[in-house]
Formats: sequence, structure tokens, C-alpha cells
Amino acid sequence: MTGKASGHIDHEAAQAVPHANPDALEVAPGTAHEQLEGWIPPLASDEEIRVALEKAFDYRGDVTITRKDGSKIEGYLFDRRTGARLKDSVVRLYPKNSNEKISIAYADIAALAFTGRDTAAGKSWEAWMKKYAAKKAAGETNIALQPEPLD
Repeated sequence: MTGKASGHIDHEAAQAVPHANPDALEVAPGTAHEQLEGWIPPLASDEEIRVALEKAFDYRGDVTITRKDGSKIEGYLFDRRTGARLKDSVVRLYPKNSNEKISIAYADIAALAFTGRDTAAGKSWEAWMKKYAAKKAAGETNIALQPEPLD
């Protein structure tokens, strides 16, 4: 047996790798989420419609879609399927008051509003650490991360 399998270490190659500060490796940049709650994007062009619906797909709350026939549907957008044209692209959502899945063509959407509460807003690790530190400083014990009601 030779090489790595036998436990051989290439000391020259190991020394050529710069040593990183392990404390610096512990911190990874987080994802910055846009504040979309309450936003009503302009849907003037095909590109604006596509961009707004991509953001709605990533949103962690309900949206309200107004169709070109004037009907409105509020619910959680859980899927989108994009095609070459707007009429070939659809969004799928769970209406707020139903378990039914509804598909709506991008071409049928007249307006979009981010109407629901963003259920993940303020739930970053940093926000939790601030709350934890405040509770610990106040002398609380049995401090744990507890889920909040979704309403």
C-alpha cells in the first residue's frame, strides 16, 4: 500500500497551503432578504412580471394576485413554471381559505401585492442572539429557541 491509503502525507504540499484563521471560517455571510411585505410591484413589462413573480415565489408570506378579469386570489405562492412567453408560464398557489391548488398564467395577472405577513422576518440568528442575551442578562433560565405562532 502506498500514498494516502498507507497514511503518507505530502509535507511539501501541506506547507504550500496557506493557513486560514479558524475563527474567521466560523462566520459565514447570511442571505439578505428584501423587505417585500406590503410591496405592490409595477407590472408594466414582461420582465417586470417575471421578476415580481420570482420574488413572490421566494416570499415567506401570502400574496394577492389580481387577474385581468378583476378577480382576486390571496394565498401562498408555492411554485412557478416559466416558459418562453407569459402565456406559457404559470404560478401555482394555495388560496388562503382552501387546500386546493390553483394555477394562474402569467399573462392573466394584472396586479400583484405582497399582502401577507412575512413569517420569517426578524428571525435571523443575530436577532435570536440579541433576544437570548437580553433574557440571560435579565437572569432568565431555561432559555430556548421557541417557535412563534403563525397566526
